Amino acid sequence: MKPFFSYCPNCKSTHFTFENNFRFHCSTCNFTYYHNIAAAVAIVFTFEDKILFTVRNVDPDKGKLDLPGGFIDPNENAEAAACREIKEELGLDLQPKNLKYRTTSPNNYPYKNVPYRTIDIFYECNLESDVISVVAKDEIKELIWIKRSEIDLDSIGFVSIRKVIGEFYSN
Repeated sequence: MKPFFSYCPNCKSTHFTFENNFRFHCSTCNFTYYHNIAAAVAIVFTFEDKILFTVRNVDPDKGKLDLPGGFIDPNENAEAAACREIKEELGLDLQPKNLKYRTTSPNNYPYKNVPYRTIDIFYECNLESDVISVVAKDEIKELIWIKRSEIDLDSIGFVSIRKVIGEFYSN
């Protein structure tokens, strides 16, 4: 993949290496930048034998299935991020005690020519009703409840979500 830097952000030199889209090193001024992992959360909502998926309304993976969630903000823990994202996207007021930790999985998130690598933290939340609406219509095209036995892993956009749904939720 082509580096997202065209020149050194410190001295503007074009003499640099960007190993594995992780370690940027300028040979002119010796500047080093590590493109570290970003943290994100995803919530698997369950109701009876169904899983709630969102349909992405934006790239990357526009039109593909996704799970509600998003990036963790600075000075925010994963549970607080999950509750905030669910409030923003679905209008639901969750508390950390409503979330059951499931697992983590690495992911790739290409956004505006920057290849972000993430560690996605997955939580499960059982709901007493399948009546939910979208608040963040700019991000989410629609919500779809899918029976576990009918989940098509190829319709899921992100590698981490396909992996976790395949391992824990599909029959």
